[in-house]
Amino acid sequence: MGDEFRRNLLGPEPTLLPAEDDLQARLAAGDEAVDLAAKHPTSSLLWAILADEAYAEGRTIESYAYARTGYHRGLDSLRRNGWKGTGPVPWAHEGNRGFLRALYALGRAAGAIGEADEAARIATFLNDSDPAAHAAIEAAL
Repeated sequence: MGDEFRRNLLGPEPTLLPAEDDLQARLAAGDEAVDLAAKHPTSSLLWAILADEAYAEGRTIESYAYARTGYHRGLDSLRRNGWKGTGPVPWAHEGNRGFLRALYALGRAAGAIGEADEAARIATFLNDSDPAAHAAIEAAL
């Protein structure tokens, strides 16, 4: 009862997604996210990068679509890695950053197109995942 009871009191364990070191290396080597996404469509990181690029260029609807794709791909990955719909998804773990960036980008684009309810829901989800994520993502942009 001891360990199991403590775990229930403290809530779910953090979900840690696999790192995407190979994609990070290819991006660092100059490969374009759009080319990599065509070959690695399950990567939330690549969709988040595409969302950021589109947003920076004023293509808000495209940013929204890219971010939504990254968000849904991330939810799939979270579930495959034991996430039950709640619990921490820490920014400090490199493998989680693609999903958290896609989540942030989705909230940003939703707000930009007037989807206030969705933007608020996404902000809550991001904060519930990791209260430090929002500031860390903004600092990285």
